[in-house]
Amino acid sequence: MVMPRSNRSHGRAAKAREPHPELDVDRLSAGWRRTESRDGREWNVQPVSEAQAVKRYVCPACGLDVAPGVAHLVVWRADGVLGDAADLSARRHWHQHCWRIGTR
Repeated sequence: MVMPRSNRSHGRAAKAREPHPELDVDRLSAGWRRTESRDGREWNVQPVSEAQAVKRYVCPACGLDVAPGVAHLVVWRADGVLGDAADLSARRHWHQHCWRIGTR
């Protein structure tokens, strides 16, 4: 009598029991961040997806709301003289179109 073959890989079962490495959220999100030059200054530009956009902001270019659920950009100085913490605390949420056309 022949025993039915198991489709289950024993190697996979052992691997499933191993703990997963913790995700580095900062590293993952920084992958989308880019640096742009405007008016002789360097800016960090971080896209925010529709799913990540959960709060209402005011776009500094047009003065209109960036509503929850709307993809947009978070922008802050990359070359500020007061340091990274000050630059990050001064970040602003822009409509993608407003940043692209450079309205200030």
